Amino acid sequence: MRLTKLTGHAIRLLVHCAGAGDGLVKTSAVSAELGITGPNLFKIVHILSHAGFIKTVRGPRGGIGLARPADTIRISEVVRATEVTSVEIAGWTEGGAKGHRRGKGKGAPINTVLDEALEAFVSVLDQHTLADMAPRSKPNTSKRSLAKASRLPLR
Repeated sequence: MRLTKLTGHAIRLLVHCAGAGDGLVKTSAVSAELGITGPNLFKIVHILSHAGFIKTVRGPRGGIGLARPADTIRISEVVRATEVTSVEIAGWTEGGAKGHRRGKGKGAPINTVLDEALEAFVSVLDQHTLADMAPRSKPNTSKRSLAKASRLPLR
């Protein structure tokens, strides 16, 4: 299974927003950091905001941020919002002849098998949340914090 660039960018955008916590991030900063053009970023923002993953705030102090906590956003939800999650091979019929229409109520077996495989792929993604992919806060490794943690005098 191969995901589209749009889905990859959408997940990266959400991870970037998750890294900002409750704060907002500027679209220009996200565009530059992720290497996405402005129009493409706005397309992704539009999709994600309509799906309820992000909130947008206009104005000079505006930006984008998560609409709900990162640990409640399942990766499978993002994939379903940005990808086609059913398979149909053009021209495939029950008999396998190209160009013939399927009969009413009959599903091509190959489409059924591929739909099941796609659902299995997405169900694995359902086990993971955005919080699993977001960067963890870095531990403070300054001399002062290390000395305090180990109760050693500063030098």
